[in-house]
Amino acid sequence: MRTLLIVNPNATSTTPATRDLLAHALESRTQLTVAHTQHRGHAAELAQWASTNQMDLIVVHGGDGTVNETINGFLPLPELDDGQAWLPRLGVIPGGSANVFARALGISPDPVTATNQLIDLLTLDKDRRIGLGMADDRWFCFSAGVGLDADVCEAIDASRAGGHAATPARYIRTTVRQFFRARRNEPTVRIETPGRAAVEGVHYAFVTNTTPWTYLNATPVHTNPDTRFETGLGVFAVRSMAVIPTLLLARQLLAVDGNPKSRSLFREDDVPAVRIESKEPIGLQIDGDFIGKRNVVDFTSMPDILSVIAPQPN
Repeated sequence: MRTLLIVNPNATSTTPATRDLLAHALESRTQLTVAHTQHRGHAAELAQWASTNQMDLIVVHGGDGTVNETINGFLPLPELDDGQAWLPRLGVIPGGSANVFARALGISPDPVTATNQLIDLLTLDKDRRIGLGMADDRWFCFSAGVGLDADVCEAIDASRAGGHAATPARYIRTTVRQFFRARRNEPTVRIETPGRAAVEGVHYAFVTNTTPWTYLNATPVHTNPDTRFETGLGVFAVRSMAVIPTLLLARQLLAVDGNPKSRSLFREDDVPAVRIESKEPIGLQIDGDFIGKRNVVDFTSMPDILSVIAPQPN
């Protein structure tokens, strides 16, 4: 088995000791090549190289951004896929601050434990097939969002650039601050899903590929409890920024058996496609990275498209 290990040395929780342990474990079982990312987009370049050279496995040791780059580097877009592309399997060892995708897959947040998980699963030679989402021409693993969620990600990215770690406490403080800034704005978003009337007057929306997902360590967030990697996409669109309804909705999101419902909420848990339009350009985030502002984004569910080394779903 030929393996490429992509390491983001600047990720929050990567350490030389963990990198050496992971490399040693993989080297004893595979023909290993190790590459460290050196700039934004480098993980995509490395992943494309691995696919071109028909590597069997890509293991990513980094955060959600590095994982997203890697997938977008080797997985062809549907309109460009002629069935001839070589598709490596994907392994993930958490190395970022949130590691949302790894947690959602059932991978331990501890890099050492996750390494042992990976080696055990490779020994069993049982992959897990999952679906991904597409936002226009970009793959996403677990979540995309417009409005408030994107504003939070933009602020967190700026904070990281200033040398501040993206901790759960910082996410909470940033979300509260951005909420009170955004609640003064008029709702400009329109949601379209197949077979349903369009929903107008939306302030912000999530489009998810699984549940739960979270930026709050072990605290799960259930926006769409019946959405899984093996189903379609979940849509969670909020039409009120009033404080009391928002607090009641937040309590449902964080409940162990969360199943959020509200008169101000539009929610569908298994849809093949979503179109989000906004009268004014609105922020878009994909897997926690702020992408920019758009007037229209088309989201599509692409089922059973990626092989990952991860525990099977319950």
